Amino acid sequence: MTENDKPRKSEDKDSIEGIPEMHIEKYSNNKKIINEMNEPQKEIDKTKKELDKLKAWILKKFPFTQSISILPPQVIPHFVQEEEIPKEAEKYMQIFMIVPEEKFKEIPKIKKEIIVELEKIKEKTWLQIKTPVDLWEICFDSKFELIAGISLSMPLHDTGILQGLRVAEIHKSLVLQKFEKYVVSYVLGGSLIRGDVTKESDVDVFVVINDTDVKRMPRLELKERLRGIIYQYIAEATALAGVKQNVLNVQVYLLTDFWESVKDANPVMFTFIRDGVPIYDRGTFMPWKALLKMGKLKPSPEAIDMFMSMGDKTVKRAKLALLDIVIHDIYWSVLTPAQAMFMLNGLPPPTHKEILQGAFRKEFVEKEKMIEPKYAKILEEIVGIYKDYEHEKIKEIKGAKVDQLIKDTEDFLKRMETLRKQIDKRAQEKTVEQINKDIFDLLKQVTEEKNQNEIIKSFEKNFVKKGKFTNQHLKILHEIIKVKQEFKKGKSNAHKVDDARKGASILINSLTEYLQRKDMALMEKKSGN
Repeated sequence: MTENDKPRKSEDKDSIEGIPEMHIEKYSNNKKIINEMNEPQKEIDKTKKELDKLKAWILKKFPFTQSISILPPQVIPHFVQEEEIPKEAEKYMQIFMIVPEEKFKEIPKIKKEIIVELEKIKEKTWLQIKTPVDLWEICFDSKFELIAGISLSMPLHDTGILQGLRVAEIHKSLVLQKFEKYVVSYVLGGSLIRGDVTKESDVDVFVVINDTDVKRMPRLELKERLRGIIYQYIAEATALAGVKQNVLNVQVYLLTDFWESVKDANPVMFTFIRDGVPIYDRGTFMPWKALLKMGKLKPSPEAIDMFMSMGDKTVKRAKLALLDIVIHDIYWSVLTPAQAMFMLNGLPPPTHKEILQGAFRKEFVEKEKMIEPKYAKILEEIVGIYKDYEHEKIKEIKGAKVDQLIKDTEDFLKRMETLRKQIDKRAQEKTVEQINKDIFDLLKQVTEEKNQNEIIKSFEKNFVKKGKFTNQHLKILHEIIKVKQEFKKGKSNAHKVDDARKGASILINSLTEYLQRKDMALMEKKSGN
C-alpha cells in the first residue's frame, strides 16, 4: 500500500484538515524532476558547438522564434504514439521549436530550410515546429504528460514561453504531491496563453481545490491554510526551474466558491474559463469551458442587476476621488455594464483588450444595430485612457477632462439601461413567437384545421368538451394568445412571458403525447388488418 492509499486521518500532515503548520516538505520526487530536466543536457553536450551555431543561424534567419529546445527522451514515445514522428526517429535527438501563431502557414518552409542546416550536425536529429496554440491543444486533449515533457525540455533559446511552462509544471507537481486528491484543476492564464509572454512576465496560475468533503474545518481557515502552503511552493518551484525572472502569480479557489462565482456571472471567472488552459484537470474545467462555449453558462437576472448597479455607485464616488481612483472607477463603471450586456446577449464578456479592438462596436453597433456609435466611442476612449494611465503614459488629467468623462459615463450608463431593455424585449419577443408557432403547429395536426380561429374552435368543441383535453389546456391556449396580443401592444412583461412559456411546455407535452397515441393506434389498426 502506498502512502496515498492509506486512510486519511485528521492528524496526517498530508491531509487538508490536519495541517499543523506551514512548511515545505522535501519530496524524493523533486530529485526526479531535476534528473528529468538534466537528461537532455547529457545528450547535447556532445554536439554543443554545432547546436550553438544552429541556434545562431535560426535566430538570424527567423528572429521571431519564441523557443528552441531539446526534448527529454521520456517524452519522445508520446509523439510516436500521436504519429507526430515515425518510430525510427525515437532514437534521434529531438529539436523542438516554437514560433508565433501568425507564422503557422510558414512552418513547412521554415522546417525545410532548417533541415538543410541540421544535415551539418553529425548527430541524428528530428525537428518539430509548433505554435503556442498547438501546445494548448495538447492540454485541451488532456495529454498532460506530453505538455509536462515539453515544459522540461532543455532550452537553447527562449523568450519566456518555455520558462513560464517549466516553473508552472514544477509548481503543479509539488502541489499535486501534497494535495492530489483535492486538486480539481491547475490552469494557466494571462500573457503566457495570449502569446505575449516575456522573461519578465508573471505566470498566471489558477488552482481549484475540491472542498466538498471537508467538514471539520471552517472554509475560510481551510482556504488560508491551502493558500499559504501552495504559495510557499512558488519559491521551491522557481529554484528547481532555475528561473529568476518569472514569478508565479497563483490564485487559489475553493470549488464551492468558484462555482458560486460562475453562477453569479463574475466576469473574472467567465474570462478565466474562456481563456484558461489546463495542465491538470480531473474532468471539471473542460466541461465548464464547453458549457461556456455553447452558451450554457448564463447570468441570472440578479447578477445582471448587480453589475448594472456597480456603475451607478462608482460614478458618484468618481466625482470626489483623486486621479487614480477616478480613472479606476470610471473605467470599471463602463467596462462592467458593457460586459454585462454581452452576457445578457448570450456571449462571454470581452476583455479590455478586446474592447479596444472594437468588440462592443462590432456586436452592438454593426451586427445587432441596437446602439449608436457614440457609445462605443465613449467606452473605447475610457478603456484607452485607463490603459495609458496604467502604463504611466498619462500622469495627470485636467479637471475639465474628468468632468467630461464623468458626464460621458453617466450618459453611457443610462444608455446601457435602455440597451438592457432592448435585449430583454427582443428575447421576450422571440419566446412569444416561438411558443405560438410550436403550439399551433401541433394543434394543426391534432384538429386538422388550418385557420387559427377554426383551430381554436375545433380544439374546444371536439377535444376539450369531449374530454380528450382538460379545461386547463384550453385556458393555457387562451393565455398564450392573450400574451402575444398584449406583447404587440406593449402591455406585456417578462413575468407574463415566462408564465406563458411554462404553460406552453405543459400544453406541448400533452399535444405531443396525444399525437403519439394517435399514431400508435393507426399502426395497430393497420397491423390488425
